[in-house]
Amino acid sequence: MISENISYKTVEFPMYDPLLQSSPGENQPYPESYWADVSGKAPKSDGQLNEDIDIDVVIIGAGYTGLSCALHLAKEYNIKATVLEANQTAWGCSGRNAGFILKSTGRKPWSAMSAQWGEEVMRGIYSEVCQGVETVNELIKQGIDCQAQESGYIRVAHKPSMMASLSTQAKLLEKTFGYEVEQLSRSEIHQNYMADENAHGGLRFKDGYGINPLKLAWGYQQLAQQAGAKVYTGTPVSQWFEENNKQILITPKAKVTAKKVVIATNGYTPKGFHLSIANRTLPVLSQIIVTEPLSDAQVAQCNFLTANVVMDTRALKYYYRKLPDNRILFGGRGAITGKSADDPYYAQRLLSVLKQSFPALQSLQYQYAWSGWICMSLDDIPHINNAQDNENVLYAMGYCGNGVSFSVQAGKRLADKVAGKELPNLPLFNSHLPKFPLPALRRIGQWGYFHYGKIKDQYF
Repeated sequence: MISENISYKTVEFPMYDPLLQSSPGENQPYPESYWADVSGKAPKSDGQLNEDIDIDVVIIGAGYTGLSCALHLAKEYNIKATVLEANQTAWGCSGRNAGFILKSTGRKPWSAMSAQWGEEVMRGIYSEVCQGVETVNELIKQGIDCQAQESGYIRVAHKPSMMASLSTQAKLLEKTFGYEVEQLSRSEIHQNYMADENAHGGLRFKDGYGINPLKLAWGYQQLAQQAGAKVYTGTPVSQWFEENNKQILITPKAKVTAKKVVIATNGYTPKGFHLSIANRTLPVLSQIIVTEPLSDAQVAQCNFLTANVVMDTRALKYYYRKLPDNRILFGGRGAITGKSADDPYYAQRLLSVLKQSFPALQSLQYQYAWSGWICMSLDDIPHINNAQDNENVLYAMGYCGNGVSFSVQAGKRLADKVAGKELPNLPLFNSHLPKFPLPALRRIGQWGYFHYGKIKDQYF
């Protein structure tokens, strides 16, 4: 149990578990996160759909992917799509993540891509990743107030032996992509950025940065609506079938008939939602805490000079950033099941690791704690494709925790695919999400990986 002197906020309703439940709910409020507390009033959606409609394209899920798809369909193809969201815009991971804009996607290293598919394919995927960041930047410039912080992403070595692999990564990035990365010693990190006792050197990428993820999604919604898209919230899909070559979706108060359906639900996809994606993803909980504000003295004691986003080299990664109000956001893996998601143990563990990194903060407490489902694919890359047996059903998912910027590119490519445009010949687009073997045992495998990761991070 958490001691009574700790002030904190956490989710007050049971955590939806997509491996066990067939619905994420209807019109559920946002979880009590830091983002929900500081972001102000949400922009107005089109409310709950309450009359039958017959349309060309319906998108299920009002997160980054779905909103980007709707926006680009309207802007580039004059196709006015309808977005259906079970709860609120960005109610899922789009409104719960740490807000890291990075040139990354999935979990597969560039070197592994080159070894498996060749350098040309690796370069193609890198180009897609870069385009995703550029698109986010351009959309923000259109007036999205998402509290973007100073540019910079620091990948820290959690032990001295990890500097060799980071150095190799830096050389590969510069040689292959001309992507200059600054190598930092332990003393340089401590003197110029933050005195993290668990940072034994690292790499600094100049173009990553932190944002308010919920306000970013709200900005996408407004741009999509201005372009002509409709965004209906409180409108879950309870039934889905095909009739006369049309897709029929049943919602609480209306029937939707559409030529094409885009699934943009990622880690929040309900159990048994559609055969095209059944048993092809693993939703994994990521846990975040946000501390009380640091005093000027505490900031000075930690030499916390930077607002750069930070992530370490562990298999079970920790990540953090200093927020505009001098709080620290700190994240890592959460519980395995939704039932255990709100157990204070996971937030307390993050606080303990934070204090190991910054010993001067022993008296610091957290004020917010929440978790959200990220979406893992079996082959560690996202997939943007149509259903294998139905060209009129499309999906994008499997970002593996690196989807804040790439999901926008995925939504854009979904729009291209809906409109019939040929996509680049890359595994992201020309292969389907692979099925997990023995899918009923996915969480046992996850539990095993967590234990393997703990051993690997400590001893190897």
